Amino acid sequence: MSIDAPTEAHVHTFDARGVARRFRHSAIFAAIGVLRSGETMRFINDHDPIPLIAQLRERLGDYLTVTYRQREPGAIVIDFGIVGLPAE
Repeated sequence: MSIDAPTEAHVHTFDARGVARRFRHSAIFAAIGVLRSGETMRFINDHDPIPLIAQLRERLGDYLTVTYRQREPGAIVIDFGIVGLPAE
């Protein structure tokens, strides 16, 4: 699978590999926090972020969808989607 920028307008790429580890979770929470219902953050990382996914599920509950696009050692691509959020 190519991890190039997606062509869909509602999919936004977040490459965590370029963010210092101590800032990653804060940056990810902020990025997901600005997504609107129907939008997706294509998350790219060098490891499977299982604790992060648990934290996101705790915060967002049923509003969060998690779809692995690639799950290989050193190459993880996940689509985090936001669905059903009330309009602002």
